[in-house]
Amino acid sequence: MINQLSWKVGGQQGEGIESTGEIFSIALNRLGYYLYGYRHFSSRIKGGHTNNKIRVSTTQTLSVSDDLDILVAFDQETIDVNYKELHDKGIIIADAKFNPQRPEDTNAKLYAVPFTDIATELGTSLMKNMVAVGASCAVLNLDIEVFKDVVQEIFGRKGEQVVQKNMDAIKAGYDYMKEELGDQVGAMQLEKGDGKKRLFMIGNDAIALGALAGGCRFMAAYPITPASEIMEYLIKKLPTVGGTVIQTEDEIAACTMAIGANYGGIRAMTASAGPGLSLKMEAIGLAGITETPVVIVDTQRGGPSTGLPTKQEQSDLMAMIYGTHGEIPKIVMAPSTVEEAFYDAAEAFNLAEEYQCPVILLTDLQLSLGKQTVEPLDYSKVEIRRGKLVTEDLPATDSYFKRYEVTEDGISPRVIPGMKGGIHHVTGVEHDETGKPSESAANRIAQMDKRMRKIKNVRFKTPVHKNVKHEQADLLIVGFNSTRGVIEEAMTRLEQDGIKVNHAHVRLIHPFPTNEMLPLIQSAKKVVVVENNATGQLANIMKMNVGHIDKIKSILKYDGNPFLPHEIHSQCKELF
Repeated sequence: MINQLSWKVGGQQGEGIESTGEIFSIALNRLGYYLYGYRHFSSRIKGGHTNNKIRVSTTQTLSVSDDLDILVAFDQETIDVNYKELHDKGIIIADAKFNPQRPEDTNAKLYAVPFTDIATELGTSLMKNMVAVGASCAVLNLDIEVFKDVVQEIFGRKGEQVVQKNMDAIKAGYDYMKEELGDQVGAMQLEKGDGKKRLFMIGNDAIALGALAGGCRFMAAYPITPASEIMEYLIKKLPTVGGTVIQTEDEIAACTMAIGANYGGIRAMTASAGPGLSLKMEAIGLAGITETPVVIVDTQRGGPSTGLPTKQEQSDLMAMIYGTHGEIPKIVMAPSTVEEAFYDAAEAFNLAEEYQCPVILLTDLQLSLGKQTVEPLDYSKVEIRRGKLVTEDLPATDSYFKRYEVTEDGISPRVIPGMKGGIHHVTGVEHDETGKPSESAANRIAQMDKRMRKIKNVRFKTPVHKNVKHEQADLLIVGFNSTRGVIEEAMTRLEQDGIKVNHAHVRLIHPFPTNEMLPLIQSAKKVVVVENNATGQLANIMKMNVGHIDKIKSILKYDGNPFLPHEIHSQCKELF
């Protein structure tokens, strides 16, 4: 028996590849296994190679694996593109329809299974993916009955006959592959899962759910990969609690609508990817100078311009911190797991209102669209904190309300439109304490200092996720967003090589957590920063905030693919 499995299904986009992986992984999740999935797909609706790689384990896993145990192929391209990931005892299960050929430079065994023909005999070739699932079950010696509830949930609305046909397809695939395997049935049988119920979700769904739990009642957005699922989730859920989603004509409208809703006292958000954030920048500056709370999600992808819209990258850090013209207070958060994405999304609304500034929740494609097993969420951890929002009518007065009053902590009292005694100006030009436009040099200095002062002491529960095993380390590995799991796996291997390794994952990008990071950097002989971009943006931010320029090195990857454990392990080892 084995304690983890790496399984991948591939074919042409639109062929049911995603649903194949979905059905396979949901069933295994319900058996109590931990899963981590990553989809490789093309930036088109139909056609082009796509695959879904799923890691199944009896213990928590937060990264894809280096190698591959089983490759399920619906075309020859899938074999040609992915076979090098297979280890020597790996298996290729391919549709016999395309006369699959095994490359000469692999020892993996090829089994040609007539997915399409079996499915067609049962009623429709569309069920070939279910035949493939059944064939995989034979290799794992997995009882196909575990798929019954999943199939019922997915196809139940189409009638019991459709449900039964799909189960028949799974059984037919299982029986055919069982005969082909002979005494090798269960050759990759997994140790039993613990049977505990856990969630299995993508980061975008966790963000949307976190926003809902955090009191968000309005979202304005324009569809864009890889952020669209946030809007799609909230379109279904917000109306159930009296909220709404508006699909706007463009990204500029989306951001300004969200700002307007927040000004009106409603917790509101918008979400996009790099190109959309570029369009939102002027509006983000408006939120900064008017000190209006707003939550903005940036799901990073390959750039610049349209770039690689369906591929992994982490190249928006500098833009998110410094992208607006002029200088405004801003908070940039970076969850590293799907679970953190939920809690951070809820907390973003608190920070936005407490510090009265834009809060950017930064993710990347791997975190936004990759699926992870998540422990049951604890809703009691979610707080609603509205900062200095005035909730009672103010005394009648002939004077304007000092909405931008200069205070010691930089945060002014805030009112919503229509409040008695709360009348004030709101403008995007520099203004005095009541919001009235002012070009006075003394006023400019006072208002700028006030705005920037407010984020000097941002209270964030875990600005850095620390895995610190040594008081004095040979190496400190630093990362952010989705690289957490792959770094920790590489860390384990480096420890086995006799290298003392600590790990710091930055969860608050701006304002940078210097006090938390500096001791870790000082106590390490070498520091390496792992990031999916070409210029080492996080490394440069660290150098600006903590110094130690000569000590900090980078491991960079910007080909559109996520890091694999062996890449970080080998490159770190080269430092010694």
